[in-house]
Amino acid sequence: MTIDSDPLPGTLRAAVLLLRAQAVALGLIAVWLIRADLTADTTDLTSALLVTVFAVGGAVALWALGGALSRRRAGARAPAIVLQLMLLPVGWFMIEGGMGWLGVPLMALGIGMAGLLVSGPTNRALGFGEPAR
Repeated sequence: MTIDSDPLPGTLRAAVLLLRAQAVALGLIAVWLIRADLTADTTDLTSALLVTVFAVGGAVALWALGGALSRRRAGARAPAIVLQLMLLPVGWFMIEGGMGWLGVPLMALGIGMAGLLVSGPTNRALGFGEPAR
């Protein structure tokens, strides 16, 4: 048995927890979509299934990226950043559509998460840059 003497830095730990929280939230939305698909009176089946599959896939991807980052897999950082930056146009269109109460926090979450993922302690933990002295 080995004990990891070098724990995850706070920034990386926070990013992993937020990715996992986003995965759970998107998973709950996927469950709601599945229920809506099964109980709808009329629906465009193809569109309904594509939206549902997209939500399930997003939840799985966020969960997997959180797991990979918790294992210090540097290759998981770029896809995680891309998914977080995708919150910016989503938030912007929510603001434009009169849902600023949700769009602004989504944009802040995306920017904050990208910041956590490129911060110095996270970089060092993932093997980027110079090691901590």
